[in-house]
Amino acid sequence: MTSQNSTILLFRNTMRITDGHLEGFREAIADAVAFAEQHGPQLMVETFVDEERMLAHSFQLYQDSDAVRTHWKLADPYIQEVMKHCRVERFEVFGEPDADVAAGVRSALGEQGAPTFHPRIAGFVRFTPGPGA
Repeated sequence: MTSQNSTILLFRNTMRITDGHLEGFREAIADAVAFAEQHGPQLMVETFVDEERMLAHSFQLYQDSDAVRTHWKLADPYIQEVMKHCRVERFEVFGEPDADVAAGVRSALGEQGAPTFHPRIAGFVRFTPGPGA
């Protein structure tokens, strides 16, 4: 399928929060998301926490592989700060990144596990205008 959205990538990162690090994790995530909102290329970032299981789920939507590379360049200090408080339990990529980004995801996870990749079949993105739009 070829369309304007055929390059869309959605990342789902499930993180196990280290015992005793919940507040540090919350602060690091809030800082990272605030930075991404102001400077990042993401179309959407949402993070949810399951305190009972000490899991967090982050969803990030990118226009394409170039946007992912831009994110990595800009956000590395924020990513490092978040990772002081957790480890990746599962990382899923929805869409088909280019070979460079796929290799980068695998490399970044290292011993934490292998990512899963899910090719896109069809879909659309609909965002409502924000306040003042």
